[in-house]
Amino acid sequence: MSRAPKQRVEQQPAWVLHTYPWRETSLIVEVFSRDHGRVALVAKGARRPYSQLRGVLMAFQPLAMDWSGGGEVKTLVRAEWQGGQPLLTGRALICGYYLNELLVRLTAREDAHPRLFAAYADATRALGRGEPESPILRRFELALLQDLGYEAGLAHEADSGDAVRPEARYLYIIERGPVRLEALEEEHRAGEDAGMPAGRADLGDQPVLAGQTLLDMAADDFSRAETLAQSKLLLRMLINHTLGGQPLQSRRVLKELQEL
Repeated sequence: MSRAPKQRVEQQPAWVLHTYPWRETSLIVEVFSRDHGRVALVAKGARRPYSQLRGVLMAFQPLAMDWSGGGEVKTLVRAEWQGGQPLLTGRALICGYYLNELLVRLTAREDAHPRLFAAYADATRALGRGEPESPILRRFELALLQDLGYEAGLAHEADSGDAVRPEARYLYIIERGPVRLEALEEEHRAGEDAGMPAGRADLGDQPVLAGQTLLDMAADDFSRAETLAQSKLLLRMLINHTLGGQPLQSRRVLKELQEL
């Protein structure tokens, strides 16, 4: 059985997603890096009182990291804080944990996502500046789904390829794309007339979307209240599908905070 070749990575831009204790004095650190994607690192001695790593391995802070090794878990050699990022607090902190949980749950280890890395950096910095949270989350969710392969165009109807009509109403069918509600209703009626309830599975409980919402999302414009509300429903549906229905811990915490 051949062993994986040893790897030496230096000065790699990265963000800490999650840490947990390992043995008596060390940590296992999940990081999201620009060129290597999500990587697991062992930070030896990082829990010792005088370790140089102790105050550096913080979530939501830009780092430059060196690591080496050939197995699934590499060895962290060095981590340097790059500065310029305020600490996240309050709701912004919970939103940051939500971003991290999405990355841990939905990305594979050592699978590079440079566009998604840039989107994560943008989102984290915007949260640190105290910008409104909802547009930040919607932009990141959309970037994540697109990077995972959900490339069905928001601005074009799934079946015809025609441009989405801003005044029309749509459903977004998974693995298909935006379909006008009127067309689905006609499809359903035709199926019933033929004794076959075709189209019923398509209708489901999915959110009805204004065409303008889809066009706004395609243009990265979340300034309209309706677009913000409807895009949240659509992106949540797609993320839940991608997660296989498994709940997110950070989403539960956000919900509890809203109830309080």
